[in-house]
Amino acid sequence: MAATRIAAADADGSRGLYEGPVWTGEALYFSHFTFDPGFPSRILRLAADGRVETVIEDSGSNGLALGSDGALVAATHDLKELARYDLVDGSRMRIVGEYGGQPFNSPNDLVLGADGTIWFTDPDYQREAAPGGQPATRVYRVGTDGRVEVVDDTLANPNGIALSPDGRTLYVAGGGDDGVLRAYPLDADGRAGPGRDLVRAEGPDGLAVDCLGNIYLTEHARRRVRVISPQGEELATIAVDANITNAAFGGPRRRTLYLTGAGALWSVELDVAGLPY
Repeated sequence: MAATRIAAADADGSRGLYEGPVWTGEALYFSHFTFDPGFPSRILRLAADGRVETVIEDSGSNGLALGSDGALVAATHDLKELARYDLVDGSRMRIVGEYGGQPFNSPNDLVLGADGTIWFTDPDYQREAAPGGQPATRVYRVGTDGRVEVVDDTLANPNGIALSPDGRTLYVAGGGDDGVLRAYPLDADGRAGPGRDLVRAEGPDGLAVDCLGNIYLTEHARRRVRVISPQGEELATIAVDANITNAAFGGPRRRTLYLTGAGALWSVELDVAGLPY
């Protein structure tokens, strides 16, 4: 398959990336950060009428997720924290910003469980945006009590992250050019067991999951999405015409797959629905 560019969102891909798409029920929100010092970022919205507009001018954000209260939860590199953005007044509130008394590196992507638990990745891609950082790149879990725990510190530069439809499996992509898609079983308390690698991947970035449990894994420089079954079987590919970063389901029936990349936003209509379920 091939995805179609959304012309209203076209920008200069040499200057920055679109990232972290999330559907709120009415519109698609996504981050736009540039390669300028500090990686300045804003949050954009693709409205139902096709217009693209700025919602938060100075967000410092990368990955986005939708909170149960309708606010955006953002992985931010400017302050090295997870933050909540109120879409009514634009206000920002820190959720968590450190582990072991030190700031994170550059929180990249995140996913929220049904109970409010947050899982997120912390590579070092934008670490220099602000002082400090961690001695390793990791996957973290933030419990509903605010406690931060390490899920995995063996995957170099973990990137995209998602949950299976039943919430019992956590998926993380990472490892750089010779990367992997890794699956972690979650127990009844939401703690992750040892991960297993489902597939090898070239520069894996963000991912999305459909209601059948299939994973839509983006490969940044390969300019494609690979559709992977929960058993690790490759089912299909979706091509784009620029470097790709992330994926999210949306649209009235949640059957539109939106893709973000280097100054580009694409969509492709599918026969299966995805998050939000």
